[in-house]
Amino acid sequence: MNLRRDVFQALADPTRRAILLLVASQSMTAGAIASNFDTARPTVSKHLQILTECKLLEQEQNGREISYHINAKKMKEVADFIEPFRKMWDARFNKLETIMKKYSR
Repeated sequence: MNLRRDVFQALADPTRRAILLLVASQSMTAGAIASNFDTARPTVSKHLQILTECKLLEQEQNGREISYHINAKKMKEVADFIEPFRKMWDARFNKLETIMKKYSR
């Protein structure tokens, strides 16, 4: 059964976020990624599967090895979706800071 994975559910997991940070700068094999975690390799493989299904990671076959790398286009889509919320919260925090400064005098 092929489930459709939600990008934000994938990003909610701290291990998957750590995997994305690892492969952000360079492609890595599953074994190299797994060596950075204190969990069983099948657990890391499941995380890689979820990230791949969400299209946050892409796989590249190099002979017998599969390397994983960030899908920059998909990450930009996520960032573009989040940006208006970030701007809204920045504006709210700036207002709060102004009010706090005004009343702390």
